[in-house]
Amino acid sequence: MIKSVHAENRQLTRTRLSKTWIVSLSILLILAAITVVPFLAPQDPYRIQMGNRLQSISATHWLGTDHLGRDVLSRVIAGLRTTVGTSLLILAVSLVVGVPLGLLSGFIGGWMDRVFKRVVDAFMTLPDYIFAIVLSGLLGPGLVNLIFAVTAVKWVGYARLVRSTVLAEKQKDYISLSILAGTSSLRIVMRHILPHAIGNVLVLATLDIGKIILMIASLSFLGLGPQPPIPEWGTMLNEGRAYFQMAPHLMLVPGIAVVLTVLLANVFGDKLRDRYDVKTRTEE
Repeated sequence: MIKSVHAENRQLTRTRLSKTWIVSLSILLILAAITVVPFLAPQDPYRIQMGNRLQSISATHWLGTDHLGRDVLSRVIAGLRTTVGTSLLILAVSLVVGVPLGLLSGFIGGWMDRVFKRVVDAFMTLPDYIFAIVLSGLLGPGLVNLIFAVTAVKWVGYARLVRSTVLAEKQKDYISLSILAGTSSLRIVMRHILPHAIGNVLVLATLDIGKIILMIASLSFLGLGPQPPIPEWGTMLNEGRAYFQMAPHLMLVPGIAVVLTVLLANVFGDKLRDRYDVKTRTEE
């Protein structure tokens, strides 16, 4: 029986680690794309040319120019690094904060778990967007404040997921056998519990990328994100609003960029979830 329990645990661990490697490789590829793509911008996204303001699509400016004569295509490409790069940074910070807190709360339990639940309840009293808008408004506009506000909203979900995974794994036989064998708590957490938790966390993270991008763009559209002249898709939407009737491309182009990026992120996350979710595959 002990051998079968350990064999089952090793199989689940290998599946989780395979999922972790696939998601990690995908994130690295996205980071590489974010690093390389801005260098493909045909013109300087910060260059102001008032003589070329509000031009339509042409051979020189493939997506036209904005109200300051800056090339829209170059600014959209540069905005990829700002919008998507910021979302990945927020995601990374949320994981760094949420995963250890969820592990500690679920494994140690007691007063720490009670305090954790009260803190989580406090953060979840308001919907994500409302909480992020209120916190960003209190902190003021700016990229750093935006990162702090969205991270304060997002870390809770990962901490709750890890805590629930730890509580479920603690009840299984192989954990009891490890404790009886004298295995240290740190080794149990790092060797047995974390591999089960981190796979689900990374799949959730891929599903969350689109939501974070949309939240960043929304806050920037309200003037609470990166300030001009930094190219950011939500900020570009806000700048183009005053010129929508005479130059609709100023809003259409960054809007389409946001929609396509969020759509691709959601499709990618759904595929990873369907392919590597052990529970779903077991039920099927």
